[in-house]
Amino acid sequence: MSEKFIVETSARHVHLTAEAFAVLFGEGKELTVKKMLSQPGQFASEERVTIVGPKKELPNVSILGPFRSANQVELSATDARSIGIAAPIRESGDVAGSGACKIVGPAGELEIAKRHIHFTPEDAAKAGVKDKDIVWVRVETNGRKAILGDVVCRVSPNYATAMHIDTDESNAISAPRDLMGEIVTVD
Repeated sequence: MSEKFIVETSARHVHLTAEAFAVLFGEGKELTVKKMLSQPGQFASEERVTIVGPKKELPNVSILGPFRSANQVELSATDARSIGIAAPIRESGDVAGSGACKIVGPAGELEIAKRHIHFTPEDAAKAGVKDKDIVWVRVETNGRKAILGDVVCRVSPNYATAMHIDTDESNAISAPRDLMGEIVTVD
C-alpha cells in the first residue's frame, strides 16, 4: 500500500439544493463559478452566505457547486465551537440528526465532514480499498509527522484521487500546499 495521493485542506463551505439557493438568492439566479476545484465538475462559487449560530456568525462562507440533493454546512470543529454549535464529526453527506444553524436567514443543517479520500476506481484498486472502507493515512510534514485514523474511502469514476482534511487538522500538522499521504492500514 505505498500509493501516494494529495492531501487537501477543505475550508468552511456549504452545499445547497437548487431550491435552497433560490430561497437565499432569488428565483432564476444561478451559481457563478469562481474557481474549479480538484474534484471533477466541482467549483467554488462567487456567491457567499453567512452561517449563524447561537454565539456568533461566520460571514462570507463559500458555496460549492454544483447543487446537491441535500443542504449541508461543513465547518471545522473550531468554527463550530466559535459559533456555539455542538457538531458531530462524520462522513460528508450524512446530515441526519445534525445540529441546527441558520444559513443567512433560513434554518439549515450543520455537519462537520469526516476526513475522507476521494478515489477513482482504478486508484482504489491499486490502494487495495473499496467504497466506505475506513483507513489510516500517514502524512509527513516538516516536524509534524502524523497518522490520521478514521479516514473514509469514497470511490467513484467521477472523482479525482485526493484526501480532504479540515483546517484544524491541516494546521495541527502544518500541512504544506503539496502534502502527500499514503494508506498505512485498512480497518
